[in-house]
Amino acid sequence: QVQLVESGGGLVQPGGSLKLSCAASGAIFSIYGMGWYRQAPGKQRELVAHISFNAGSTNYADSVKGRFTISTDNARNTVSLQMNSLKVEDTAVYYCHAATLRGRINDYWGQGTQVTVSS
Repeated sequence: QVQLVESGGGLVQPGGSLKLSCAASGAIFSIYGMGWYRQAPGKQRELVAHISFNAGSTNYADSVKGRFTISTDNARNTVSLQMNSLKVEDTAVYYCHAATLRGRINDYWGQGTQVTVSS
């Protein structure tokens, strides 16, 4: 199993920056991809950023390109999301996600961390 714990959420002003972190524990070597999703009130959960360990690639939602950066450490036990030039519409609960492959694909989710961008 994989356990995910997010941290770093909070209240920031428009134009400010915030860094989210996701700590993974358990069978971390079985993880082949991790990402950040967000869900605002009344809206569907959407992909923000994703990193594929197998392909060594990243992808971002169009709305955050150039502002957000996803990264991981060498041990692949921490995935971060650096958020710059934050906008009010970035306000949401942000969730860490991990996918593992050990005979079958399994999905894991963190509990979420609130990010509020307000003037």
